[in-house]
Amino acid sequence: MTDTVKGPGPDYDNVGVRHDLEHMPLIDPAASAGLLEVFRRRYLLRLLVSREIKARYLGSRFGLLWSYINPLVRFLTFFFVFGMIAGRGAGMQNFAIHLFSGMVIINFFTESYSSGMRSIIANKSLVQKMSIPKELFPVASMLVSLYHTGPQLVILVGACFIAGWHPDMLGFAAAVMGFLIILILATAMALLFSALNVMFRDFGRLVQNITQVVPFSVPMMYPYELVVDRFPNELAHSIYMANPAVEAVLLMQRGFWVTTTDPELDLLSRSFPSDLISRGFVVLGFCLAFLVFAQWTFNKLERRLPEMIG
Repeated sequence: MTDTVKGPGPDYDNVGVRHDLEHMPLIDPAASAGLLEVFRRRYLLRLLVSREIKARYLGSRFGLLWSYINPLVRFLTFFFVFGMIAGRGAGMQNFAIHLFSGMVIINFFTESYSSGMRSIIANKSLVQKMSIPKELFPVASMLVSLYHTGPQLVILVGACFIAGWHPDMLGFAAAVMGFLIILILATAMALLFSALNVMFRDFGRLVQNITQVVPFSVPMMYPYELVVDRFPNELAHSIYMANPAVEAVLLMQRGFWVTTTDPELDLLSRSFPSDLISRGFVVLGFCLAFLVFAQWTFNKLERRLPEMIG
């Protein structure tokens, strides 16, 4: 057997040179740059998202249609109870849109972090057998939730047009900001809870309680002006407004609900805080910082996940 192969370059005919890999660094196949690594593995991410969507509708005759039916049924239930029986919508123009513009992102938020929390345990075999960034799993769950939010946005926009929507650029920017706040916050919580749930299974119970509380902790089934009336104390009002989901819901209502109401009612001054947009930037910055913290915590726990998952 010859040990040389003729070819271009002065060292090409030296087999030892061509196969010398000592100068090449050894790279952990699971080495992760955090969320940046997730988007470098876009092919794997697409596979996980596609698999989860197909699994959700496996054996279903209606398929994606359930993404329209489920939120519509939930909306009609809330509207019937709070709008018609409890009378929360009395005197409020287009209460249905006020409610649904909040429900769209709250549903996305709760579904994202609750499914993200279960994502690593649900993919136990992949976590234990494959060297891939573990962030792929909670991010894939978030993207699946985002996929199912699309039909809800379609319903919301359609309802706005029927109600006489007159959108403005500031309202559009507010809605985008509100959605970004929820998307970043949901991703951060999915990352954080997915790792903590492997270490301490009690976090599953905690997330269930958070999911039940969140819809009632934001001004969608009741107007913001009611919060101002009930919390005249500045400290109590500040504690209520410290919830990032409250700011996100108000921003969504600024983009959708208020732009369907009669401008002569001047709801902007009564139904929103005066610093709504500037607060939005502050909350967005907080959510980004929380995402960094969640990623740092996830990195600290990631190596232990395969052995702790049981």
